[in-house]
Amino acid sequence: MGLLLHLSLVVLLAAAYPGGRSALRRRAAPAQGSGDSSPAPSETKASFWVRISPKFMAEPPGSSVWLNCSSSCPRPEGFSLRTGLQRGQNISGPSWVSFQLLDVRAWSSNVHCFVTCAGVTRGATARINTYKRPHSVILEPPVLEGRNYTLRCHVTHVFPVAFLVVSLRSGGRVIYSESLERFKGPNLANVTLTYEFPARPRDFWQPVTCHARLSLDGLVVSSRSAPVMIDFAWSSVSKAVASTSIAALVVIFLGVGAAYLRKNLLMQSKRRGFPCRLCVSKKESGTI
Repeated sequence: MGLLLHLSLVVLLAAAYPGGRSALRRRAAPAQGSGDSSPAPSETKASFWVRISPKFMAEPPGSSVWLNCSSSCPRPEGFSLRTGLQRGQNISGPSWVSFQLLDVRAWSSNVHCFVTCAGVTRGATARINTYKRPHSVILEPPVLEGRNYTLRCHVTHVFPVAFLVVSLRSGGRVIYSESLERFKGPNLANVTLTYEFPARPRDFWQPVTCHARLSLDGLVVSSRSAPVMIDFAWSSVSKAVASTSIAALVVIFLGVGAAYLRKNLLMQSKRRGFPCRLCVSKKESGTI
């Protein structure tokens, strides 16, 4: 009886599921492959890139520049530009637009380009820096004031001053350097650096130069002056002391020389046996 019941259950299962386990696997296969038959949510969005060229520019203040915004989107719905700079003309093609920016004067400006493709908007960013190389760097001849030499360097028509470093060098050695980052003016400026240099003997007759350096986010602009020499010089007090000392030495040398000459003449007259006309003894002159 138990055997007949077991066989009947097997027959019922076979009738309900023809094909056995293989049929179950075939029915489960569509569920496992459902991700391949229908596109993933990310693939329904547009896949494209946006580029802006050049990404970085460094120009003199007041320049007009062109930026090109391009995209790999086959049918872009639109290009847009976001910037605080003054805009000029536009030139466009199937997948690119060139924008003109006028009278760029800000030290650093960001420009953003956006492209919309199949309802998706992406962008790229460029940066424009402005700078002006110094028109001239002039180092005045050193002036002795007391015990120090005054060095005065003039840097003319430079921008931006906040990124300027002025240094003085003697024989290749930096003797003074100053950063002007505290000056935030938006215009061209003239800078004068004054430094009192306590020159040592090793600094005499060495070439001294003034260097102006602009560091602009990786771009370094350098200028330098013509060299000047620090010569050994006397101050007014030193000259007076030196003159007095020299006069005293001259008197001493004359006195020593006269005594030596008188002694030499006296010795020569004694050897020859006749009186010296220039050497008059105290007795002959009537003195006791």
